[in-house]
Amino acid sequence: MNLNKLLRKNILGMKPYSSARDEYTDLQKDMVFLDANENPYDTALNRYPDPQQTILKSLISKQKEVFPDQILLGNGSDEVLDLIFRAFCEPNQDSILTLPPTYGMYEVLANLNAVKNIQVPLSSDFQLEVDAILAAIQPHTKLLFICSPNNPSGNTVDRKAIERLLNEFKGLIIIDEAYIDFTEELSWTQALNTYPNLIVTQTLSKAYGLAGIRLGICYASKAIITILNKIKPPYNINTLTQDAALKALENKVLKHTQVGTILKERSRLIDAFKLISFIEKIYPTEANFILIKVDDANKRYNELIKNGVVVRNRSSQLQCENCLRITVGTPTENAQLLTLLNTLK
Repeated sequence: MNLNKLLRKNILGMKPYSSARDEYTDLQKDMVFLDANENPYDTALNRYPDPQQTILKSLISKQKEVFPDQILLGNGSDEVLDLIFRAFCEPNQDSILTLPPTYGMYEVLANLNAVKNIQVPLSSDFQLEVDAILAAIQPHTKLLFICSPNNPSGNTVDRKAIERLLNEFKGLIIIDEAYIDFTEELSWTQALNTYPNLIVTQTLSKAYGLAGIRLGICYASKAIITILNKIKPPYNINTLTQDAALKALENKVLKHTQVGTILKERSRLIDAFKLISFIEKIYPTEANFILIKVDDANKRYNELIKNGVVVRNRSSQLQCENCLRITVGTPTENAQLLTLLNTLK
């Protein structure tokens, strides 16, 4: 793969912004900092954050067994995805491939960046139609987005199908692993050194319970990460976010305990759903949510809202007619949900 052929020409020749903290990075030393026009009075937050998040990346590197220069952090996964668009997709010229039903931001970002979105639907069991995907590729197709476990269906995507695409597609394949902590499937980060066209995104929003700090993680080759670093905002991850992420990643016990409870509750909900008459189908899931097909999604959604429970009506998504997506809550919240569902007729 020739990465420069995929890269936008203006990005190839672009000189990145160099901040004061890029030029002098050792903030741990007892120095007099008069280089960044900061307020000199210590408020604990008067200094700019580390633009490369060195300490945080070092911890992630050890836990994920990837090199620090294979990691990019973003203001949520959405910023990471947008950077990928802006680095590789020429507006009004290039195209991407998405596989509905899937995460809606891929299409939003394509529209935002004036990039054509070629859609190849998943199969009826929400798996890749590899031949159809390969047939849909156009000369200027740069990116292919795969969500696994998939949102909104919850299933993981067949690895052999992904491997075939990695071998045959000449562009970049982005595997969105927002829900990877809820499955026993191996992360694709382990294949980064095998496939130079592979990008993996993860998040601290789900399993780590940190949706409010907006931290997305991108794993790729050093060459790809270097390009994304070139165009990212200099201080995109603030100090509070870095500190909160460090504390969460260091507390593995809490994360494993909460994920374990969520998985048990997921099984409990699935068993209980089987006994509810208006639930017609429960889709296999390896995420922290369950997609169900009901008799009338609009009716059931409104009944739940009226009684204080908010779920997601996914009926507008391809192959999700009359489907509700239900996040696994706490044991108390799940008990409330089941009590309510059993009162509905």
